[in-house]
Amino acid sequence: MSGLRSIGLVVVTSALLLGCASVHNLPINVPLSDASSANKEKIGFEDPVTLDDALVGLSFSGGGTRAAAFSFGVLQELDRVPTRGAGGSMLDHVDLISGVSGGSVTAAYFGLKKRAALSDFRERFLLRNAEEGLNTELSLGTIGRAFSGGINDSTGFTKWLDANLFEGATFEHFRSGKPRIWINASDIYNRVPFVFGATAFTAICSDLTRYPLSNAVAASAAVPIAFAPAVIKAFPGTCNDPLPPSIIKAATNRNASPSLSAYAKAIMRYREGAVPFIKLMDGGLVDNYGISGFTIERESSETAYGPLTPQQAVRLRRALFLVVDSKAGLSGNWINTVEGPSGVELLSAAVDTTIDASVGSSYSAFDRAMKDWQTSLIKWRCGLSSTERARYGARPGWNCKELNFFIGRLGFDQLDPARAKVLEAVPTRFQLPQQQVDDVIAAGRDVLRESPVFKAFAARM
Repeated sequence: MSGLRSIGLVVVTSALLLGCASVHNLPINVPLSDASSANKEKIGFEDPVTLDDALVGLSFSGGGTRAAAFSFGVLQELDRVPTRGAGGSMLDHVDLISGVSGGSVTAAYFGLKKRAALSDFRERFLLRNAEEGLNTELSLGTIGRAFSGGINDSTGFTKWLDANLFEGATFEHFRSGKPRIWINASDIYNRVPFVFGATAFTAICSDLTRYPLSNAVAASAAVPIAFAPAVIKAFPGTCNDPLPPSIIKAATNRNASPSLSAYAKAIMRYREGAVPFIKLMDGGLVDNYGISGFTIERESSETAYGPLTPQQAVRLRRALFLVVDSKAGLSGNWINTVEGPSGVELLSAAVDTTIDASVGSSYSAFDRAMKDWQTSLIKWRCGLSSTERARYGARPGWNCKELNFFIGRLGFDQLDPARAKVLEAVPTRFQLPQQQVDDVIAAGRDVLRESPVFKAFAARM
């Protein structure tokens, strides 16, 4: 009887708490103005002068400050690797960075400040408490807000990011030069990645260039329960900007890959007005590596060379794609008893299982797509006529088969087991002690330095 009374008390208490006002975020994105080209991306692949004969893409996984510090260490090490010929460092050759959750903080700040980010990111973010003003614990005092949308709305974290890092910057600041930056969240209705980029914002007739970086990063890091979903408003019927033909085709193509098909159908729903308010949460829920954007970009291309231009595809000789993986290790004592997990531990275990289960399949799909792309590129290049070769800038002695792709992952598990165990135990928080931060930064440098894939690529530079 006492057990039943306890259950009844919980049910009644929960019902009362659920009666609290909904916790939600208001959309801040704005519709496109008459300047309908505002969403045209003038960066990365679409600019023929920004790509030399090497293509370097990085993806920064989720994991709070742990992820931000690990990816920062990788950037530091890239800057220490010189390149022959034109001089500079390997950092100058990075063309694309995709970020999720904690990794999106590093990606966005580096995209904004470029090399200057290396001088102050540690002090401005990694050593700071980005949880200031946030309630990060699930308790009787917060359970009502948790079940009414989320313990925190996005305003606190967004304001902190804006005050301490981004200073009002919007995606307009990414429109020139490289690297091209992708910030990834999860569309929890359509269950697909939401990439803050031209395709999604054109579909909803909204101006990407006026969207704040701090809001995109906060959406990418909006952990369920801890945060209410970020909200993006669609403005259907207010613009005539065409969607990519490949997206329209993939939405009805029964032979399209499941990931591309789901993404294309979501984009079409945005355009048709079937999703008036897009609800976004932590990007790690559907892709904790942030590589779905790479895969979709390639799979949706209708040419052998897309998303490159023909000139870029002819010039290219080598490409490097590295996944910077800072996932936490296994945790929890409930495996030692019949009971458990329960409550917060159960929720955490379920989310972790979902995230970890998805990364293996997404990486496999990415690896396959990149290798297929290499094969398609070589076939296309070798099929060019002499006139086409000249038109696309092939130099005398150009070898159509001289194209090498290097694909790899950088993770704690690639260090010695004792060190890896310590690093994997660093909590997924946005506040860490200085020693942990510096340990993770050093790990990023060391893992890249010892990576066989990176060594092989660098040797060819």
